Amino acid sequence: MKLVINIPCYNEEKTLPLVLNELPKEIKGISEIEVQIVDDGSTDKTAEVARKYGVTVVRHKHNRGLGVAFKTGINAALKSGADIIVTIDADGQFDAGDIPKLVKPIQDGECDVVTCSRFLPESVVIDMPYIKKLGNFGFTALINKLTGSKFTDTQCGFRSYSREAALRMNLKGGFTYTQESFLDLVEKGMQIKEIPSRVKYFKTRKSHISGKLVKYGLRSLKIIMKAVRDIHPLTFFGAPGFTILLFGFIGALYSFIYYITHLMTGKIKMLFSVSVFLMIFGLSLVIIALLADMLKRVTSNQEEILFRLKKQEYKRTDHND
Repeated sequence: MKLVINIPCYNEEKTLPLVLNELPKEIKGISEIEVQIVDDGSTDKTAEVARKYGVTVVRHKHNRGLGVAFKTGINAALKSGADIIVTIDADGQFDAGDIPKLVKPIQDGECDVVTCSRFLPESVVIDMPYIKKLGNFGFTALINKLTGSKFTDTQCGFRSYSREAALRMNLKGGFTYTQESFLDLVEKGMQIKEIPSRVKYFKTRKSHISGKLVKYGLRSLKIIMKAVRDIHPLTFFGAPGFTILLFGFIGALYSFIYYITHLMTGKIKMLFSVSVFLMIFGLSLVIIALLADMLKRVTSNQEEILFRLKKQEYKRTDHND
């Protein structure tokens, strides 16, 4: 089996050598290990440092965001014939010594994706800021609610993917990918396993992604909302539509009963008008939900076709680069 270790980078010339030096050279059951970085438009010497270590460099001319860098890395790894793909950050927070533990469940056929969790009882996390911990719990609770799962950490980028999981992923967010990939993979029936991780945070380092936590939260929520809209259209449009329709119906029914019993409309004209509007608006959302659900079925067929096309495309180029 071939393992590709993918490292998204943006101005990481100082910390990248630390990560590259810690990467395992051999893993039981793995015949070939290839390391690649995706240089997301760095303005420093990140690419030069990587080449000195003999690492494959895939470069963006401009900074396009972690989500795009992740997709570029996945596609490059598939093209090179990867059976398993590991993603790890270039800042040195994660312990590269955990990579064999990330790979083994996929080797054994236990699951399709393995992700490190910073919040399992066996995990060791040093100096994680409280505000980041609170944000992680919030996003994880949201993803669990949407997927019906019991994950403990859906924001960690230290993960491994089987070839099939990588081929089936179809992500659209450019800013980040961690939450959207959970929604996408769970919807497609991919089995995800969590393992404990060893993580250390550096007080002097500012994250390129979550440096401004409010901005990070809003942009991540935007990606999640779009993913929910596409994956669960009946819930996204239908639930609020039915609720609004119900309130409108109750208001209209009350107005009708009031008119029957009092034979006057003076006090209920406004209520009746608002109720009719709510009923029309709610019904419209319900119709949109049904149409979006039909569109989802078409999209599911398209994604299956895309999966088979990608499988054939990357099969032709396996181990050629």
